Order: sequence, then C-alpha cells, then structure tokens
Amino acid sequence: MKEYIVKRVFLAVVTIFVISAITFFAMNLIPGGPFNTEKALSPAVQKTLEERYNLDKPVYVQFGMYLKNLMHGDWGVSLKSGRDIWTDMWSKFQISAKLGGMAAIVAIIVGIVLGSIAALNRNKWPDRVIIFFTTLATAMPSFVLATLLLLVFCLQLEWVPVWSSSDPNYVLPVIALSLYPMAYITRLTKTSMLDALNQDYVRTARAKGVSTRRVIFKHALRNALIPVVTYVGPMVAYILVGSMVVENIFTIGGLGTAFVTSITNRDYTMIMATTIFLAVLMVIANLLTDIAYKIIDPRITFE
Repeated sequence: MKEYIVKRVFLAVVTIFVISAITFFAMNLIPGGPFNTEKALSPAVQKTLEERYNLDKPVYVQFGMYLKNLMHGDWGVSLKSGRDIWTDMWSKFQISAKLGGMAAIVAIIVGIVLGSIAALNRNKWPDRVIIFFTTLATAMPSFVLATLLLLVFCLQLEWVPVWSSSDPNYVLPVIALSLYPMAYITRLTKTSMLDALNQDYVRTARAKGVSTRRVIFKHALRNALIPVVTYVGPMVAYILVGSMVVENIFTIGGLGTAFVTSITNRDYTMIMATTIFLAVLMVIANLLTDIAYKIIDPRITFE
C-alpha cells in the first residue's frame, strides 16, 4: 500500500509538471498579452511593466523562474489587480468549496438512494419514474438548468432571493450543480446493484436465511458502490472547481469565475495558479478514490 501511494504521488508530481508546462507555453503562444488593453499604453510604460514581471525574458527562462518561486511557496501576484495570488485564490476557493461540497453530498446521497430504489423495484413504477427524471437530468446542460432556475424561482415566483455575498442562498446553485452527477450516480448505482443482486454470494446469503435488509446493505450495496466510488472521486474535484458556468450565472464569484476572468484578461499568473491548483485537487481526488477501493473491498490489491 505504501509503495503504491509513493508511486502515485511521484506520477502526480510528473502530471502536474506536464500540465503546468503545457499551460505556460500555450498561453504565451497566443498573440497579445496582459497589458494589451483598449486604452493602449505607451511603449515605455509597457516595457517597464514587462521588465517588472519578467515578461521581457525568454519563455523558458520565465517558466524556470516561475517554478523556482512556486517551490518556495510564492504564487506571485496578479498582473491585473496586483493582489497576492494565493490570498485571492484561497478566498474564492472557499466559496466554490462550500458550494461544491454541498452539491457533491446531495448528488451522492440522493443518487445512491434513488439508484437502490430503482434496482429493488425493477420494471415497476418507481423504477420507471426515477429513470425518466434521471434521463431528463442528464440531457439538460447545467447552464440551461441554472438559467431556468434563476428565471423561474428568483425572478418570476420570487421564492428564492438572488445571490448576495452578504446573505448567500445556496439552494438553486446546489440544485443546478448536483442534478447531473446525481442522475449519473442513480443510473450507475442501479446497474451495479442489479449486477450485485444476481451474484452467487447474494443467492447463498438468501439461501442461508439472511434477512433482506442485511443482504441489501451488507452484501449487495457495498459491492455495488465500487463503480460509484470510481466516478465520485473525479466528480467531487470537478464540482469543486468546475462550476464556472453556474457561478457566472448566479454571480457567485468563486474560483470558477476567477479562472474565466483570468483567461479573458490574459492574467498569466492567475491562469497558472488556478490551473495548478485544480490539477492538484484532481490528482488528490483520484488518489483518495483508489484508497477508498481498499476500504470498501479489502480483496482489491494495488499490484
């Protein structure tokens, strides 16, 4: 187990380095720069700014300097606002993490419950109703759902207030973020549960007179969760940092919004910081997923 974790950490470091290199060189290949605004700066001012942020040096030198500073915990400052990157990014991530965490919990719990109900009532009306709505949810993009929720419940019915940083209401953003992964987990749980219920060990447990509740929760559901865990790891990371569209629609102002804004403004340091941060989260989520396999099913080996 320890050897496996060490190998995964090493591969994670290599992966993050490759992602950082691709991002850094790709954004420098795109024409333009962070100081190209509608109101053109004088050549002298632009030259001074480029020298201040080391943008006058060759790209490979800039990349080396960036990695060196990053290894010392220096994420740099925003080329647009001049604020410290880590402080700004962490404050925005806390908003995204709170929103994404609630959405992930809702998606996992509701998805597993609905999937189990559908499997235990196969071809009956609960199964048909659940599959109908989950199919509808998977077919609806998050930006369409978020826009509909905003128009209907905020503007037309006025049941839910519009997002406010002083008095935030997470109900509609959580629904918009959690609906698709919840529907996917529901279908995945149902398929895995049906497969587990048809296994020999379940038949043996029933033949021995084990109660239905124990057969479902101890034998069938536990083994059915392995494919769900495979999806949940990357899903959590995606929800935490991939809520860009939903955050923009509800004007939440989390890390997703900051990432989109940094790309628009060509804020190189913010682009690099958010890319590396998101990559680290994704790698950690995948590693925790693999470890969760071992907890759920001790028979799994990491050879």
